[in-house]
Amino acid sequence: MTSRHATSRTPQGDRPMTKTLGLIGADNIGSALARLAVAAGLNVVVSNSRGPETLAALVAELGEQARAATPAEAAQAGDLVVATVPLNTYEQLPAAALAGKTVIDTMNYYPERDGRIAELDSGEQTSSALVQRHLADSQVVKAFNSIDFVRLFSSARPAGADDRSALPIAGDDPAAKAQVTELLDILGYDAVDIGTLAASWRSEPGTPVYVQPYLPTRPEGLTDEEMGRWFFEVPGVPVPADKVRELIDTAVRRPAGDARATLG
Repeated sequence: MTSRHATSRTPQGDRPMTKTLGLIGADNIGSALARLAVAAGLNVVVSNSRGPETLAALVAELGEQARAATPAEAAQAGDLVVATVPLNTYEQLPAAALAGKTVIDTMNYYPERDGRIAELDSGEQTSSALVQRHLADSQVVKAFNSIDFVRLFSSARPAGADDRSALPIAGDDPAAKAQVTELLDILGYDAVDIGTLAASWRSEPGTPVYVQPYLPTRPEGLTDEEMGRWFFEVPGVPVPADKVRELIDTAVRRPAGDARATLG
């Protein structure tokens, strides 16, 4: 199933088709992905740092296709695993349990939350490269980091829909990127391959493709309460694959962390 904007797929090789999605982190982005996955017919294993019992309400909402587990259990259960935790906790990801897995990294570097990370501030590394270094036996693919969680859920569309959006992905392993491209397609998005993890800065905070293109122009003069209501209620703006490529091509690298967390 493809759309007129879809990026061409490459064979997955020995990568299994995704039937179960493991999630390490179940806050905003994680919960949105869990809901999309269940709606697409996938099984979901959700986890967080606080324990499976804290996810009872989410699992009850998701229904029979979902269960809660520990991060290591979610890692082992998933045909594909999403790591969606604050970047400053990436070294807590269970590397042994994730060995041999494709791991989707949704994380962004926000110094006001994560503290300063010298390798990122200097431009020596991208945040996803740090995650890949920690998960040396996994294949890391950057995805879902450039759209806010509300629009991530509400803007998903079937393949072929005129208002379908695309999202950038980056990674070093072609088979892993093909697996993630298939997942995006199942969840309601086209994928635009922007290159290796070294190029993943092109979708980070402060770049042209980050969050804002998927939102309409914010009205001026809103109170904080009105702004909150607008953010949660406003429909997303479709951003097709050709527009994503255009935005990616215009990105200029700035010191990591210069852009404050905005709506992400």
